[in-house]
Amino acid sequence: MFPAYEDVVAALLRERKLPVNVDPKDPKIDDPLERDRLRALFSGGLGKPSGYVLPIAHLPSRAGETAFRTGPWHFRGGHCFLVTGDSPVGLRLPLDSLPWVAAADKDPAGLGDPSRDTSPLPPRTRESAKKKPATEGDTKSDRAPALGESASFTVRTAMCAEARKGVLYVFMPPLETLEEYVRLTTAVEAAAKKIGTPVMLEGYTPPRDPRVISLSVTPDPGVIEVNVAPSASWEELVSQTTHLYEEARLARLSAEKFMIDGRHVGTGGGHHLVLGAATTSDSPFLRRPDLLRSLIAYFQRHPSLSYLFSGMFIGPTSQAPRVDEARNDALYEMEIAFDEVTRALAEKEEIRPWLTDRLFRDLLIDVTGNTHRAEICIDKLYSPDSATGRLGLVEMRGFEMPPHARMCLAQQLLLRALVARFWKTPFAPERLVRWRTALHDKFMLPAFVWDDFTEVLADLAESGFRFSPEWYLPHYEFRFPVIGDFEAHGVEITLRAALEPWHVMGEDVASGGTARYVDSSVERLEVRARGLTPERFVVTCNGRRVPLRGLGRSSNDGELAAGVRYRAWQPPRCLHPHIPVASPLTFDLVDTWSSRSLGGCEVHVSHPGGRSYDVRPVNALEAEGRRRTRFTRAGHTPGTIAVPPLEVNEDFPFTLDLRRRGAFASSRKSAK
Repeated sequence: MFPAYEDVVAALLRERKLPVNVDPKDPKIDDPLERDRLRALFSGGLGKPSGYVLPIAHLPSRAGETAFRTGPWHFRGGHCFLVTGDSPVGLRLPLDSLPWVAAADKDPAGLGDPSRDTSPLPPRTRESAKKKPATEGDTKSDRAPALGESASFTVRTAMCAEARKGVLYVFMPPLETLEEYVRLTTAVEAAAKKIGTPVMLEGYTPPRDPRVISLSVTPDPGVIEVNVAPSASWEELVSQTTHLYEEARLARLSAEKFMIDGRHVGTGGGHHLVLGAATTSDSPFLRRPDLLRSLIAYFQRHPSLSYLFSGMFIGPTSQAPRVDEARNDALYEMEIAFDEVTRALAEKEEIRPWLTDRLFRDLLIDVTGNTHRAEICIDKLYSPDSATGRLGLVEMRGFEMPPHARMCLAQQLLLRALVARFWKTPFAPERLVRWRTALHDKFMLPAFVWDDFTEVLADLAESGFRFSPEWYLPHYEFRFPVIGDFEAHGVEITLRAALEPWHVMGEDVASGGTARYVDSSVERLEVRARGLTPERFVVTCNGRRVPLRGLGRSSNDGELAAGVRYRAWQPPRCLHPHIPVASPLTFDLVDTWSSRSLGGCEVHVSHPGGRSYDVRPVNALEAEGRRRTRFTRAGHTPGTIAVPPLEVNEDFPFTLDLRRRGAFASSRKSAK
């Protein structure tokens, strides 16, 4: 063991760059992190050790035994000077200054094969304090290597001890197996108990192993990411989920927030559901490749599974794009992969795990080829790149963290039922659906999303899994809240928030590199009409006719729906910056017989009085107040109204895009 010091040369060089009229112990630097770093460096004293280093590794000895070994580190200056920074000592070791070793003699540290069979961990035993006599193979690493000699015998990993703010931290080195990590932590615990000093472990985490239950908490921009341990039963999953939400509430954390205009939305954090098994070899997706095929095909056929539980950012450039939202020929290539799975199953040919991964890895990607940013992510299924990618896991990334534990459990219950249904009866359609523009037109509207989702529940009911649609009404109301409604002449008009895929702008120069801004200034809402007679009544928005269309199964109730797309606010960087904000939105129920508006409403995208909000609402009551001020049942167009023609939009027939002015010609045939 040897002490580690701060680099005196680097500190003196930094001191020389300071102005002559400042004290190094109290530097007048604008950056608070750099100021605190220099103050701690010069106040603590450069001659005092920052920590202590113990080179240690689990390596084979000359006698053939595998055990923990140690040995000195030899430096040119005779001392260990750390890399400049304020990270723990274990992250600032001068590894580049260690004795040179030839490439042929390097033994790269790796992780154990996750598909290997594991046995229960041995019981805790007290390590013998008696030191074994050193052998020739153990003492070889004590000497300094000769000039030009490959120092293959040098132990190149280490554990460190460092006192920071009154706490003793022990930095754990990288280890290959869980048994090694347990033995080392047992020794640390025994030493801490002997000297009567509590310690805090840091550094490398234990190797991934099914015998270890882990929980990780990671800070992420805007949210705190919590990776919970796998659950082997539904009861365990319920207990873990409810406990997580309760602990978050006690810590004054939640999975919801309020926007400036009062909208109640999720935090944007993903509720990524990971499916697999305790071991790689037991993964259902590797044992039954048709299970993954069924999951991909079913989600592609039912867009509601992609949009009902998603966050605000959807589309081909989002964090979880659908397989048919990027390349136009992606579905054609996916059908070829499906055919290979069908052929192998028909011929009773064994599909190796690596082949399952290679069949779908290059198809389940985003537009840039990123395997992690996909709705159905398989980058940890059986990747040959590293051991961490061969875990037999499939991650569903299209779910957003809901605000309540029961809503969270409802999502997981639905996915578990789908997997059970596909395991019993595979879903293998002959052809995938070419939704084309209907994906970002029809299925952006709440009515058609819910209509498609009821078909999913009906399909599960036929397979023996009876789900009530009422279980998912909270998801529907949270994802598509009601903006307002009005009634006139027996016709009920309801406005709901709809979905809108955001565009990513081109690269802009930013500090430290380039940035791609997202145009979130375009919004969409749904207009739903009940009891409307199309031969007499039409609905207009800002004087333009809304293209109402009948629903699927709900068309017997006489319900019609359409979308209105508009610019809600004017950011400095957006698509078509010359198009102004369409506010307010004035809706009229026009009687074509009398050419008059029978009633209507106004929707403002901000406060109608021009008040600007600087901060988000502090609670739900203030958020509701802001939402109420944006909608009023007054303000419809008075006097005689010229009935506007129906604008024919062949690309998006379900949507009225207010950004496009007079671009579509009227058609009597279409209007009729």
